[in-house]
Amino acid sequence: MTTAKTKIVAIDDDPTGSQTVHGCLLLTRWDVATLTAALTDASPLCFVLSNTRGMDAERAAAVTGEICRNLRLALAELTAEGKAVQPVIVSRSDSTLRGHYPVETDVIAAELGPFDAHFLVPAFFEGGRITRDGTHYLIIDGERVPVHETEFAKDSVFGFSTAFLPDYVAEKTGGRISAAQVERIGLTDLRGDPPALQRRLMQLAGNACCAVDAEQQSDLDAFAAAVLAAAAQGRRFLFRSAASLLTSLAALPPQPVAPADMGRFTRNGVAGVVLIGSHVGKSTRQLEHLLANTDIAGLEIDLDRLDDADALIADLIAAVERAQGEGRGAVLYTSRGERSFPSKAERLAFGERVSSLLVRIVQSLPADIGFPISKGGITSNDTLSKGLALTTARVLGQVRAGCSVVRCPADHPRFPELPVVIFPGNVGGDEALTEVYETLSAGPPAGSG
Repeated sequence: MTTAKTKIVAIDDDPTGSQTVHGCLLLTRWDVATLTAALTDASPLCFVLSNTRGMDAERAAAVTGEICRNLRLALAELTAEGKAVQPVIVSRSDSTLRGHYPVETDVIAAELGPFDAHFLVPAFFEGGRITRDGTHYLIIDGERVPVHETEFAKDSVFGFSTAFLPDYVAEKTGGRISAAQVERIGLTDLRGDPPALQRRLMQLAGNACCAVDAEQQSDLDAFAAAVLAAAAQGRRFLFRSAASLLTSLAALPPQPVAPADMGRFTRNGVAGVVLIGSHVGKSTRQLEHLLANTDIAGLEIDLDRLDDADALIADLIAAVERAQGEGRGAVLYTSRGERSFPSKAERLAFGERVSSLLVRIVQSLPADIGFPISKGGITSNDTLSKGLALTTARVLGQVRAGCSVVRCPADHPRFPELPVVIFPGNVGGDEALTEVYETLSAGPPAGSG
């Protein structure tokens, strides 16, 4: 009897979940054929980019359900061909607790379950997110700040009032899962006796909800080892996690091209373009640093001109071309600040109009640009799936912690072998965007072939 190959399948609510891994495929489509190709790819994991963080809950549930049903069909086909794959399903979401929880995990459980447990693992070390004693923190200036005290908790769609994960679960499930029902796996469990941790996991049943602490990668290495050992004995688990868990589950070697050398992928020494859709304060501070410390041309995308999109796009592309003629890059950024709307639906609808505009801008960029940096999760998803019309893209690695580089295929009709930086809105210090832009702008390292 042939043992099924294990494959980590991350259903990612924006395209930034690959920010700690490399060599894997990102899928912007999830038809059965595309899923089958990804399941049989050599990498131990793949990402299905659902982009559901930019949708309302009903649409997010529908998209997640479609992905799961097609995944079930792809798995069945491979089993029938004698190529069985055992999936480890991860609902990858935001390390600051924004997203459609429990909507997505409920749908996954209904379509691909039953599961013995689902685990909340929001730690993301590269971004300074840790979980201790059940409370999720952001490290800001060396201090632990409970995530509910940050700007992310005030999100108009995904806001929350507590960083204590059992209470967060109770709040988000409307009391369906009470705080007392949430199992906690603490640092002492992870740093203690591995067989004891595995025995505890083996006892979980009925899709029990578990919150997992983690302060460093070795904590998640221990958790992943216990999870995979339990799974090998038939236990079925679901994960709602940020990116760092995927590092431990996949156990990849170091990326083949060092972050500082990512400029080797920049095309023909031509200046790049930065596109900023993210409106959080961190992105704005990074934009200000970029403008102050480089010669990049700053081009505001005036969202008050949405009704005059054709003229707005023409003006912006003409300005990009002028900057190129001067040997300068360009940063195109939406009007800063988060707008207020009477309802979540109107906020999401406005966001979709902005996304459509950004897609058209990407499609209109000069074909010879050296690279784009896409700032923001939804912005990056739209850049890959619609602006560049990619079905799949392979992750080359990270140009800095949390920022992945993917590349268009050589036969892309407009942008062959274009490197694309996926830069989450909530990652890095004020200088991070400038550093990434300068790394890509530097081109190949001295002495490289």
